[in-house]
Parts: sequence; structure tokens; C-alpha cells
Amino acid sequence: MLWVAALFLWASVSHSSGSDLQFPEWFKFGAASAAFQVEGAWNVSDKGESKWDRLTHRYPEIISDRSNGDVACNSYYLWERDIEMAAELGLQFYRFSISWPRLLPTGFANNVSEDGKNYYNNLIDGLLEKGIEPVVTIYHWDMPQMFQDLGGWANPKISDWFAEYARIVFSLYGDRVKNWITINEPLVDCDWYYGWGILAPKREYFLGPYICNKNLLLAHAKAYHVYDQEFRCKYNGKISIANHLLWMKPYSNSTEDLELTEAAREFLTGRYTHAIFSKEGGWPTVVEETVAKVSKEQGYEESRLPAFTQEEIELIRGTYDYFALNHYTSRLVRKPRASEDVVRSLFTYVGDLDAVLEMDPDWPFGYGPMMPIYPQGIREQMLWIAEQYGEDIEILITENGYSSGGSLIDDDGRISYVKDHLEQVLLTIQDGVNVTGYAYWTLMDNFEWTDGYQSKFGLYEVDFSSPNRTRTPRKSANYYAELIKKRSL
Repeated sequence: MLWVAALFLWASVSHSSGSDLQFPEWFKFGAASAAFQVEGAWNVSDKGESKWDRLTHRYPEIISDRSNGDVACNSYYLWERDIEMAAELGLQFYRFSISWPRLLPTGFANNVSEDGKNYYNNLIDGLLEKGIEPVVTIYHWDMPQMFQDLGGWANPKISDWFAEYARIVFSLYGDRVKNWITINEPLVDCDWYYGWGILAPKREYFLGPYICNKNLLLAHAKAYHVYDQEFRCKYNGKISIANHLLWMKPYSNSTEDLELTEAAREFLTGRYTHAIFSKEGGWPTVVEETVAKVSKEQGYEESRLPAFTQEEIELIRGTYDYFALNHYTSRLVRKPRASEDVVRSLFTYVGDLDAVLEMDPDWPFGYGPMMPIYPQGIREQMLWIAEQYGEDIEILITENGYSSGGSLIDDDGRISYVKDHLEQVLLTIQDGVNVTGYAYWTLMDNFEWTDGYQSKFGLYEVDFSSPNRTRTPRKSANYYAELIKKRSL
């Protein structure tokens, strides 16, 4: 196996010579953000309500500081400063998302907001004027509340509604945007939202994650085909889906742990990638067989995992131009111990597989203990992707970042995180994997979902007590700018 062989060679690779620390000229550096987390202006003009607007207003206790995204970084008004920061860093690309209910207030394609359309036109044109490529995510969790009331990703019509939304986006911005991401982190949107009832829409359904999973894959595929059939010949862009890949390692070298770990990878990664990137398509075999077995044991007449028709398999298979990878952290995988009281949530437990996801006590972490730092994980993850889906597959790292707490300008921990992870990226390129770019998460502090404004990922610190939302470059911003300028660690 490619990734195993490469890891055995790791010790022989120099970590100190200048050539090893130099990035190829074709490698691109960027940063990322998301509409709900930065834009604010939640009810400005004719913008519709999103599921995150509803959640934070109705259930403020879910957010650690009881905050919301009503103003956030105020980027709806301060977009010129955002572009200025991207230029100060010397970014080659800036990844941002379009708010579905800002562009389409009701969610449907028959009502396009002029103000919403103009906002994204200004942002895209402003980036291009600075020589910065816009990488645009069509959906980053801000489902229109109207659709969420109808079941959201659990509604079988959602894939058609999403494809219609994507068509509008392509028609408005496809002449300038050449790199698209359909959906961000379906694992979180399905398994966390619909499985554990933690995030918007705050629902806990036993069947929800698998139904959401299938419908979301269909939505991505339909949007891909809209671009492929109607816009690619005119604009010659690229399109993919961004997956959050939690790297998983066996707790021990026992056969049981090794097999369980590979099965866990298919449950938390393969369920959202195998149908798209594998040669055969459909669900991973171990997922199909395991869910069918457990469903039968639970008394269900059929598997809780909805089957794909052959037509659906063909519709989804091959709907990518590259692999968009979000990676932050890793876990060890093992079976529960006798009488162990297992914490059952995403990133701690894989349900139908009955697998515990455990943090190595030797791994450090930043602000929150849920994201222990294991830099080698990003390399091991990419080697696994290449092994699974083809050694020539292009990988674009669309998120990777470090959280700190409080006001901190001298953020040496973030600098170490970026340096250590980019060193692993260089090693992966030396392994022969086609890694073409890296986006740091995030350009500036923002609304970090259930952490509110307490968790700081930004290269720029944002003063959320200031009406101007003053942005101040951290030490890591200067480090990243210098790294990009020299193309070297």
C-alpha cells in the first residue's frame, strides 16, 4: 500500500535541507471563511432566514457564550477590508461561501436578491483586481429555514432544489469563478446535525444521518452535472465537494484494531467519498454490510442505510475534478472496554460499528480539547486518499487550522501548527501525491458555531466589541505572509 510504504520511508526523509522546505512554484496558498461565520447583516435587505439564524435565536444556550451571527465580522459591509487582508498576506486564493438565503431569499431559484447578487459580485471582482483567485463554496451549512422546515437534507426534493440554486450561482459568477465547491463537510451536516441533535437544526433522528447522507450526495452530483453540462464548455472551471476527514489510527497493532480502524475510516470518510471518488461507486461494502446486520438485529425489516439504485450510483460516481480536503485532527480507534461508559457523539464514537474514537494523551491541543494536534495525520490521510482513489488524484487542502482562546497577538502555537502541517504537506508531495494547494482556516476570527466567539482560528484578530470589528494581524499572519512570499518554511 502506497501510504504504508511511504510512512516506512519517513525516517529517511530530511526535515532540514533547504530544498526539502521549498514549495513547488505551482503550489497555491490561500485562506478560507464561510458566509454565516463572517457576513453578519442577518436580516438586511431581503435576505431570508437560515437554519443557523433560527437556532442561535431560539436556542442561545447551545452556543457557549450565547452569541449569534447577527453581526459576526460584519463582512457584508467590510468586504473591502477582507480583500485588503487577503492581499496583505499575499494569498493566491481566498475560499469563501455564498449564503443560500442571502442570494435566494426563499431558497427557490425564482427569486434572486439584487443586493445579495451585488454583494458577491463586489467580493469576487475585488479579489480578482488584487490577483487573488476566488474559490467559492455554494453551501456551507446555512440551509434556508423554509427548506429546513420541510426536512432539509432529509427531504427527497432537496437535491433538486440545491441543483437549481447551484445553476443560479454558476450563471451569475461562473464567468469569473473557476474553482467551485458544492457542499462543505457533509459529515458534520448529516452526522452531527441529524444524528446527535447538537447543531442546527437541533434534531436527533435515528435514521436521519443516513437519509441526509444519500440526499446530500445526490445534491452534489446534480449540481456537478449542471456545471458539467451547461457551464464547463464556456468557463472551463473545476468543481468538487469538501469533506472533513478525521484521520483515524489503530489503538494497537492487533488485527482487531487494524480492521476496526479501516472500517471506521469507511464509516466517517467513505460514506461521503466512496460513491463519488471510487471506481465502483455506491456505499462502501463494510458500511452496507454492517448497517444491514445491525438493522436486522434491531428488528428492522430492511437496512436503515437507504440503498442506491444503479441509476443513482452512475449519477454520483466520478462527479469531481479534484479532492477538497478539510483536516484538523486525528483519533485512535478501538472497541469499547467492558462496562465502559462511552461518550457517544461525533468524533468520539462510531455508532453501528460500536467503535470508540480516543485521543492520544501525548497529543497537545490548542483552545479546545476536541482537536488534539497530530501533524503527521494530514500526511497519512492524504496517502490513504491516494491509495483508495488513485495515486494521480489532485488534492486541494481547503481547511486546516489552529484555535486559541482570548486576545492573543503573539500566537506561536498557531505558527508551529501551520509550519508542522505544511512540512507534512511537503513530505506528501515528495511521496508522489498530487497536492496542489493549502487554505488556512481562517482568515480572521469569526463565529465558530457552538464555540461562539471564544474559539479563535484567525490569522487576524477581530475586536468583536468594536462597531468597526477592527482586524489586527497576529504574529501568525506575518509568518504566513513571509512563508508565501518565500515559498519556503
